[in-house]
Amino acid sequence: MTDYRLESRVIAGTDIRVSPIGFGTVKLGRDQGVKYPSGFKIPDDREAVSLLKLAQSLGINLLDTAPAYGTSEERLGPLLKGQREDWVICSKVGEEFENGESHFNFTPEHIRFSIERSLKRLNTDRIEMVLVHSNGDDVHIIEQYGCLEVLEDLKKEGKILASGMSTKTVEGGIMALERSDIAMVTYNLKEQAEKPVLDFALENGKGILIKKALASGHACLEGEDPVGSHERKVSPAVRRKSSDNLVKSSMELVFSHPATSAAVIGTINPKHLKSNAETCARVIKAQQS
Repeated sequence: MTDYRLESRVIAGTDIRVSPIGFGTVKLGRDQGVKYPSGFKIPDDREAVSLLKLAQSLGINLLDTAPAYGTSEERLGPLLKGQREDWVICSKVGEEFENGESHFNFTPEHIRFSIERSLKRLNTDRIEMVLVHSNGDDVHIIEQYGCLEVLEDLKKEGKILASGMSTKTVEGGIMALERSDIAMVTYNLKEQAEKPVLDFALENGKGILIKKALASGHACLEGEDPVGSHERKVSPAVRRKSSDNLVKSSMELVFSHPATSAAVIGTINPKHLKSNAETCARVIKAQQS
């Protein structure tokens, strides 16, 4: 147990309470075609259960998954048996991962099929949040396929509680928020181009989830040299301190914007998970004081 436990907050425009850190589960189901700085081994069930228990002890209740994350949904269903009410699940539609490759299908028929399949995989009767998994052409997807309208219908049917889009452009993010509840955007020390989406969400009472808050792990590589140290040997302790400072700076940036509800982080390293959650809690506490 940590002295710095994460406190949940309400996602703007919804009744959903989430921890400010979400546990991204792509690494529970997929190790191909991912953009992390180093390779990894998919945790077995024992390791996955241990990670989920650790996340809970830190105050984390948000799980981020998707059909595009390989077997993530299928694994989470049995792993969450008996504790479904303890978790808030965010899943996706639109992207599939099969035979080592991603492909996209945004038709209304596929979205409905995808939701029904996710419900079965997750052994649940509803998913708290469902986002469209963009291929980068946000505006075309929204206008051409009517994805957000389909998700709105599924909300009325009680199969999902909130909807939105994981976007890649400012125009797409704003358009998604105009037509739904939540946008998931990239926002970190290296990439801040989508800040106008956060500003729009704040002005209009809509929800924001942050992806790549630590730049897909690049912000916290223990083996990465601190800035300006490439021409001299750097001790592991100095590298760790540099990594810790980068994580702290990343959290300060992400949570300095009042539109941010949560940042999804996909580490499967227990030490990193605990450290990231504690750093987040400290940063938020300092910002509130």
